[in-house]
Amino acid sequence: QVQLVESGGGLVQAGGSLRLSCAASGRTFSNYAMGWFRQAPGKEREFVAAISRSGGITSYADSVKGRFTISRDNAANTVFLQMNSLKPEDTAVYYCACSGGVTANIRTYNYWGQGTQVTVSS
Repeated sequence: QVQLVESGGGLVQAGGSLRLSCAASGRTFSNYAMGWFRQAPGKEREFVAAISRSGGITSYADSVKGRFTISRDNAANTVFLQMNSLKPEDTAVYYCACSGGVTANIRTYNYWGQGTQVTVSS
């Protein structure tokens, strides 16, 4: 069992930045690849970014490539999502999750946090 707690969401103007954090507890954090997903009202949850166990491999959705950066600190059991040049369409609840590998396939993620709201105003 892994417990995940996201933080760092909030209200920001378009063009601004936010840094999300996801703190893990329970089983060994470094055993898992980690991912960020988001869900806007009325839409399905979608992949944002993922990072390998060591942090050496990352993957991004096309919609955030070049603006968002995923990273992790295994000593601190934390994964981050740095979000720059935010757009109103980035508004959503952001979730972190654990997986066996770097993938956009939501079905492979088996532990989820409660989410943190990100709102980008125009």
